[in-house]
Amino acid sequence: MLNWIWMGMIVIGVVVAALMGQMKGDDGIVEGMFSMIKTGVVSIVIPLSAIMMLWLGIMRLAEKSGMIHGVARFFRPLTQRLFPEVPADHPAMSAIVMNLAANMLGLGNAATPLGLKAMQHLDELNPDKGTATNSMCTFLAINTSSVTLIPATAIGLLAAQGIAEPYAIVGTTIGATLVSTAVAILAVKLFQNMAVFNRRRPEPVESVTEEGRVVDEAATRRLSGRGKVILALVLALFAAIIYLETFPDRRVALQEAIGLREAVLQMEAEKPTLTEKPASDTDPVWQRTISAFSVAAIPFVLVFFIVFAALKRIPVYEEFVEGAKEGWAVAVRIMPFIVAMLAALAILRNSGALLLFQNLLRPVLEFVKFPVELLPMALMRPLSGSGSQGVLVEILTNEGISETLKYTAATMFGSTETTFYVLAVYFGSVAVRRTRHALAAGLCADLAGVIAAVVICRAMFG
Repeated sequence: MLNWIWMGMIVIGVVVAALMGQMKGDDGIVEGMFSMIKTGVVSIVIPLSAIMMLWLGIMRLAEKSGMIHGVARFFRPLTQRLFPEVPADHPAMSAIVMNLAANMLGLGNAATPLGLKAMQHLDELNPDKGTATNSMCTFLAINTSSVTLIPATAIGLLAAQGIAEPYAIVGTTIGATLVSTAVAILAVKLFQNMAVFNRRRPEPVESVTEEGRVVDEAATRRLSGRGKVILALVLALFAAIIYLETFPDRRVALQEAIGLREAVLQMEAEKPTLTEKPASDTDPVWQRTISAFSVAAIPFVLVFFIVFAALKRIPVYEEFVEGAKEGWAVAVRIMPFIVAMLAALAILRNSGALLLFQNLLRPVLEFVKFPVELLPMALMRPLSGSGSQGVLVEILTNEGISETLKYTAATMFGSTETTFYVLAVYFGSVAVRRTRHALAAGLCADLAGVIAAVVICRAMFG
C-alpha cells in the first residue's frame, strides 16, 4: 500500500504543480523538495542520531542489569493481550512500554530512540524480513495514537499567542488520544486478518522461553540490602524534586535557608528573557504536578538506570558507550526512508494539491458540521510535523477564528501524530518495506483523534 501511496503523492503533486504554475520558483516543488530533504538529513537525522546514542546507551544498561525483564514482567497482563506473538519476557516488551510512557509524558526526544529499539527487538522475531509482523503493525498504530498527558508544544504555542488558559487543552487532549488509541487497537486487530493485507503473511513465531535465551550473569544477580537502600534514596530524591517543582515557593524558601538564593538570582539575571510562563502557585496543583513529573522524568531515568546498573556491578561507562555505538548505524539506516518520504511530502504540499483537496471537501464538511477552518490541520498533521505546526500558528494568529476553534486546533495537534513520518522512521530502522495494515490503522487513529478533538472541544468550550 505504501508503495502506491508514495508514488501517487509524487505523480499527483507534479500534475497539480504543472496546472497551478508551481513547478519553479522558491515556492515551487523542485526547490521545496531539495529544501525539505536537506532539512530532513541535517535537522532531523543528525540530531536524532545524537539523541539515539544517549538513549540506546541507557537501554543497554537496562538490558544488562535485568531491568528490561523486570519491566516486561510487570506489564505482562497488558502486553500479552496486545502483542500475543511476542514472548512474555522478550526485551521488546519493556522497550515498547518505555516508549509509550515517554510519549505519554510528551518526551519526544526519548520516545523515538526507545521506539526504534523496540522495533529492532520485534524484528528479531520476524520470520519474513522486510514484511511487517502483526506486532510491528500494532506497535506502530498505538505509537501514532499514544495517550498524551502533556501536549507541551501545543500549550507553548497557545501561551505564546496570549490565549487564555493554555493548559485547558490537557483534558481535551487526554480525551481525544484515549479515543484515537482505542480506535487504533480495534483497527489494527480488524485489519490484520483481512486478505488484502496478508498476501505475504508471515508465519507465527514460536514462543521463546527464558531458558532458551542467553541472560547476563548481572541480570540475575540480586540486589543487596545496601543497594535497595540506595535505590530508595534515589526515589526519595526525585520525589523531593517533584515536590519542589510543584511548589516553587517552597524551593525559594529552601534556597534562602541554605544560602543559595543570591546565586540563583544572579543566574536568572544572566539568562535570556523567558518566553514561557514559569510555574507558580496560582496554577492548579494538578497542572503543576503533571508538569513536575514531565520535568523530572528524563533526569530520573538517567540516574535510576545508571545507579541500578552500577549496583549490579556493571561497568556503566563501558556498557553505555557500547550501546551508544548503535545510534549512528540506526540513523544511517533510516536516512533513505526519511529522504524518500519528505521528498514526496514536499512535492504534494508545494504543488497546491492540499488546497484543491480542501476546496473539494468543503461542501461535505459544512454538511457534517466540521469546522472548515480546521481542515488544513487535519490534512497536514499526518504528513508533516513542521507543516502542521505552521498551520497551527496561522490559526492561532488569525483574529477571525474563535478561541474554541483555536483550542480545537491545538488539541488536534497534540492528540494526533505525523503518521507517514513515523512509519518511515520506525520501519526504515529495520528495513521493512511491506508495511501491511500499519498505515491504514494509523490513519484510522488520526481520523478518530481529529473527530474526537472537535466533539470534545465543542462540549468543553462551547
